[in-house]
Amino acid sequence: MYRAVTRKIAVRVEPFYLDDRSEPAENRYVWAYRVTIDNQSDDFVQLLSRYWHITDAAGRVEEVRGAGVVGEQPELNPGDSYQYTSGCPLATPSGIMSGRYTMRNERGETFDVTIPTFSLDIPDRTRTVN
Repeated sequence: MYRAVTRKIAVRVEPFYLDDRSEPAENRYVWAYRVTIDNQSDDFVQLLSRYWHITDAAGRVEEVRGAGVVGEQPELNPGDSYQYTSGCPLATPSGIMSGRYTMRNERGETFDVTIPTFSLDIPDRTRTVN
């Protein structure tokens, strides 16, 4: 489990390898990751957009930007949590992901929340330093 906290918004990420969706002979490795966002602040917040920086073991970088997450722009009152699962295919057996969410509070201020950098590694395999 990976965790980061920004302005009392905690983001936890748990990646897992999807062996049944991967085709190593075709250089296709697929991971899913479960994200939990906990609003530990005293403010209402809404997740407006996401940014991902994905690097595979060969050093190839993909950047992903978009509105919300999994088609939603969740609203979190103080004490609320939001969880979703998404996925990431790579052409190599390992990689890393990092990113940020842009949030807005009830006063209309926008700010970025760090998504912790996390590693995508096949279980029981020697890890590649990215």
